[in-house]
Order: sequence, then C-alpha cells, then structure tokens
Amino acid sequence: MPPLPAPEDRTLRAVGARRRTVGVPTVAAIVGTLRALAQESGALVALFDARAIAGERHLYSAWAHLGRARGRGETRLRDRGAELALYVAGDDQLPRSLAKVGVTDATDEFVLVAEKPLEPSELLARFDLVPADDVYPRGPTESVLERLGITAAERGTVPTAAWEGLVLERVAMVELSAPAGHAPAKKG
Repeated sequence: MPPLPAPEDRTLRAVGARRRTVGVPTVAAIVGTLRALAQESGALVALFDARAIAGERHLYSAWAHLGRARGRGETRLRDRGAELALYVAGDDQLPRSLAKVGVTDATDEFVLVAEKPLEPSELLARFDLVPADDVYPRGPTESVLERLGITAAERGTVPTAAWEGLVLERVAMVELSAPAGHAPAKKG
C-alpha cells in the first residue's frame, strides 16, 4: 500500500474526540451542527463513532473512493458527509451504514473528519467535544471489524496484520456497487 501523504499535505484531516459531559452533545445537536457547517462551507465535515474506524487508511480510502465516484457523476446521496458514511461503513445502504459507523447518544469516542480549509481541532468546540489523541488513529481490532460486519470466518482467512486490507476491500466494494438510480442496463 502506498504511504499516506504527510499530515501537513492532506486535504482531509481527522482528530479523535470525547464528550465533555456524558450525553452532550445529543445526536440531534450533532446533526444540527453538521447541517449548519454544510450551509456555511462546501467543505466536507463528518463525525463517526471511533469504535468503527480502523485507522487512517480506512478514512482516506473511503474519502478517495467517494471523490472518484462523484468525479464520475455517481452520487448516491446529496450530502457528502452522509455519503462518506457509506464508504466508511463499507455498505451501500445509509441506515445500515449509520448503524455501523454513526454516532448515538451513547457514543463516547468520536472521529471528526474535515476537509481543508476547515480545521478539525477548531471544529471540536462547535460540537462541544474535547480532543482525545488516544482515540484516533487506532488500527483495526477484532471489535472494529465485527462492527463493520467483517466476520470471524473472514478475519480467519488472513493474518491479523492484514485485517486493514479486509476493511479497505469493503470500502472499495461500495464504489463497485451500482448507486441508487444508476443500475446497469438490462441485457436484452
């Protein structure tokens, strides 16, 4: 796998975070902040449950696949943040994707993702979250892969060191599936 760009050269940046207070912000408040940010800037901002993120390559691969698909005019959803959730989850259905990678009122650890010129560390205050360097980045674990729907049988086919590849494969599979409204033409 090619190396990731140096942090200062990345267009997409991510940070780990925690709630300052249990249950605050609520999911409703998070969604409201995401909507406000979308109206203020064309830059993508997304917030994921850190227990579903298998490291930096996981996020950057999802973002790259999203960009390639959109570059071909293959949009699945109007909101790029929600569409990114499809790729991060490795699933082509938003409800299932949000169940895998989305945040809930019980989420304790988050990964905030933002495109330049937005600065994730500055956005944390908008969400009432505090930075947590120990939350992200973390590598793929058995519990992360389970959350992403990668079974014990699938994990057993490769050494633990190759688990990241299983996650990246799931991300790539979303790009290969036909977007809603873009099903391949039937052969006659």
